[in-house]
Amino acid sequence: MSIALILAAGLQVAAAEPAPARPSPPGLEAVGFETVRRYASTASQGVAVGPKDVYAVSNFRITRLDKKTGETRAEWVGEKSRFPHINSCALIGGDLVCASSNFPGVPQVSTVEMFDPVTLAHRRSVALGMGAGSITWVDRRDGFWWAMFANYDGKGGEPPRDHRHTTLVKFDAQWRRLEAWALPASILERIKPMSISGGGWGPDGRLYLSGHDLPELYVVALPAGGGVLDHLATLPMEAEGQAIDWDESDKGMLYGITRKTREILAMKAPAPIR
Repeated sequence: MSIALILAAGLQVAAAEPAPARPSPPGLEAVGFETVRRYASTASQGVAVGPKDVYAVSNFRITRLDKKTGETRAEWVGEKSRFPHINSCALIGGDLVCASSNFPGVPQVSTVEMFDPVTLAHRRSVALGMGAGSITWVDRRDGFWWAMFANYDGKGGEPPRDHRHTTLVKFDAQWRRLEAWALPASILERIKPMSISGGGWGPDGRLYLSGHDLPELYVVALPAGGGVLDHLATLPMEAEGQAIDWDESDKGMLYGITRKTREILAMKAPAPIR
């Protein structure tokens, strides 16, 4: 099944409806995301996007850029000892919500950091503690918080867990853990020895995940049964993994970065999304 058909079909299905079963793990699709704009930036971890701004994320530094001109509008620089690894951010409910960890430190400690999206002043923290891995992205959907906790084979890993222990966790509004899912072998094989670096719910109700190094995106859905996510498709893109963000003001536009030049990339989905 082509990605165009997958995306088109997804528009007609309620978010709670399980994804159709696939007979075998999907391979790399022929058509992927098209890069339509580049922004000069210092981004080393990922990007967030809003109606008027894009945000370059670089560990303990966040820079707000004007979406039209690319000019710097605000910048926040935190204490490296307190914020060693802000991995991703997203505009959620009036906050710039960021996934932060002590990577590559161990034991792994994860927090969610909230910033003013205009001034970038730090507002508050949610301390998630230890035990699941290093948080890499966070999103909100259907009244719940969703976050992914990365685990690694080497640097930043915490034995006996390895990349296979990377976990999607669903929290309630008070950050109490409700459910969790593992990644399928077809994705684990491609991301090892690293993990998932970016992700978020797309406008078609699917979940999109990016790894650490490969220029591709994994389309997944919650399973009808069991505890392993369904892998629907793998899409090529220019961004070599790292944190991504959907532009909710321009459906079908996904933002990522390229570590080769630290540019922010605006990428168009391979099928119309309404």
